[in-house]
Amino acid sequence: MSRLLIEEHPVMIIPSLAVKLGVNEAVVLQQMHYWVMKSTHIKDGRKWVYNTYSKWHEQLPFWSESTLRRTINSLEKKGLVLSAMFNQSRMDQTKWYTLDYEKLDELAVGDQDGHLPAPGGMVSGSVRAPEQVSLTKPIPEITTETTTEKIHIPFSEVVEYLNAKTGSAYKPSTRRTQELIRARWNEGFTLQDMKKVIDLKTAEWLHDPYWRKYLRPETLFGTKFESYLNQKPEKKVWREEEFNLDD
Repeated sequence: MSRLLIEEHPVMIIPSLAVKLGVNEAVVLQQMHYWVMKSTHIKDGRKWVYNTYSKWHEQLPFWSESTLRRTINSLEKKGLVLSAMFNQSRMDQTKWYTLDYEKLDELAVGDQDGHLPAPGGMVSGSVRAPEQVSLTKPIPEITTETTTEKIHIPFSEVVEYLNAKTGSAYKPSTRRTQELIRARWNEGFTLQDMKKVIDLKTAEWLHDPYWRKYLRPETLFGTKFESYLNQKPEKKVWREEEFNLDD
């Protein structure tokens, strides 16, 4: 059996939460909820957990550290994640986090399935043990009843658009091509972003004998994707053959 198929525990997210917040935010929120539930650090009537971005990255290595930073900042701006500095040393910039479960309750209004995490980060009276709180495991035991929501990543749409623009014949089923597109998709980029990069680089490279060989998935959707996406369109350089000199 392939080691890339499920033998290790998967990260669990709830579809209704992902619909409301986005997949990245739902994964991070669930992971924080798990650790808040296990925490014994209580301040201002709430449980808190502390971590650096690099430590969060160790738990969620399929994203870059910058993607995690953006996702956590997004949750903070939404008011769902609260952060503070409780460190004794001013030199220690490790952030502490907790969830605003009251805010989460507002999201749950109208959610008939009741799939959003149950409040547990607030403390009143005795502290509940982690095993008494529902939805605390981000890595559930796998059973035959376990279901996952399939997330559509437009591999075919991206590759077919690239082939149409460049006259190539890349296959959307190639593993390396899918890995690259999936990596950019998980960072929050869209189908339109990928088409824009193809348009920009095709306009720049297609008619250049040296650079046109780089109109390939591993170059376009690699680590420089974001810089390609943000580059300004090249001004058109008119060629002599484009003018009708007989007029």
